[in-house]
Amino acid sequence: MTKMLLVLAQAQTAPSGASSLLQLAPLVLMFAAMYFLLIAPQRKKQKEHEKMLAALGSGDEIVTTGGLYGTITSVKDDRFIVRIGDNMKVEVGKGFISSVVKKSGA
Repeated sequence: MTKMLLVLAQAQTAPSGASSLLQLAPLVLMFAAMYFLLIAPQRKKQKEHEKMLAALGSGDEIVTTGGLYGTITSVKDDRFIVRIGDNMKVEVGKGFISSVVKKSGA
């Protein structure tokens, strides 16, 4: 009787190769879904934002992430000088530019 219980216990704990792959499949599918639903669109949006920042120049009207509207007067390495009012200029980091309202040539 104990031999029979021992054989049954060993049969239940020994996984086969195919069943272990089936246990791993949902995890792989969830990772793939997360990549295509979250990571890929975010990377695309980040590349578009970097492309927009590279194309900015003097005279472009922009909006910062803080909601300030202004016109770029000059460009430095890591920031823009933005005129936000009469005789009022501020330096804004390139990463804090949210969008372009109007290009200078358009």
